[in-house]
Amino acid sequence: MTALEPRADAAAAPSPGLAVTVRNYVALTKPRIIELLLVTTVPTMFLAQRGLPSLWLVIATLVGGALSAGSANTLNCYIDRDIDKLMHRTEGRPLATGAITPAAALRFGIALSVVSTLWLGLLVNWLSAALSFGAMAFYVGVYTMVLKRRTAQNIVWGGAAGCMPVLIGWSAVTDTVAWPAVILFLVIFFWTPPHYWPLSMRFKDDYANAGVPMLPVVAQDVAVARQVVAYSWAMVAASLALVPVADMGWVYLVGAVVSGALFIGEAHRLLARAKEGAAASVLKPMRLFHFSISYLTILFLAVAVDPLLHLAL
Repeated sequence: MTALEPRADAAAAPSPGLAVTVRNYVALTKPRIIELLLVTTVPTMFLAQRGLPSLWLVIATLVGGALSAGSANTLNCYIDRDIDKLMHRTEGRPLATGAITPAAALRFGIALSVVSTLWLGLLVNWLSAALSFGAMAFYVGVYTMVLKRRTAQNIVWGGAAGCMPVLIGWSAVTDTVAWPAVILFLVIFFWTPPHYWPLSMRFKDDYANAGVPMLPVVAQDVAVARQVVAYSWAMVAASLALVPVADMGWVYLVGAVVSGALFIGEAHRLLARAKEGAAASVLKPMRLFHFSISYLTILFLAVAVDPLLHLAL
């Protein structure tokens, strides 16, 4: 072998297999967040229909919504790739590790946005498509590009994008947006801070290292916990407002009262531990974070079941 001949061990590394590549692209879309968004869409469709909507309509709405959310999350990863490398919680994302190039991620995110908008417009209705596109644009353009790195209230207003699936689910059935959908929008709007701030409390060192001013980074634990309690009460009040607005029955009422009381109890427990000056290991903010997911699932299960019982009776 001459000095000019390439060494075998210097050859380019083999490209990853198809399965690995697909997993990396799927990871860009943050499928766990998509699942949570879709949990709120289907029950809202049941409520709008006051029964069982068309199976095809449900599938078409879910596919379009998943594609739209995947687009927003992919573009979020593209914009946040610099800070994702600095946080332990996100350092394994495909753009942070270099598994996918920024240019490829950008093309993928834009393609998903186009496909999702056309899918919803042509197969559901154009109001749902417009709401979906608006949610994606707000999440990327307002939350990710403007609010996230500039204000401690980023998740409050940025979380409005995560409230849109209920409007999309309602409009998919009725081609309108009515007060019950607006009430559900408010429930999720008020739910977002007490859902996300406990997570931010757990990983506030990550956010601080990345220069992201999440509320737990710039405020004391007691101040954060007080806001968590305030938003929790507002969330439960909004959930109960759905009873007269949408003529909900006892199944929803019981579900909203019981799960809401447990949520408020957890929020006050977090505040009490914060006032005691508890260390992070004792503060246990993730307890409320995990319960908040259960709360949303229980509440929207009640949203779905209640109109079905009305139909059966």
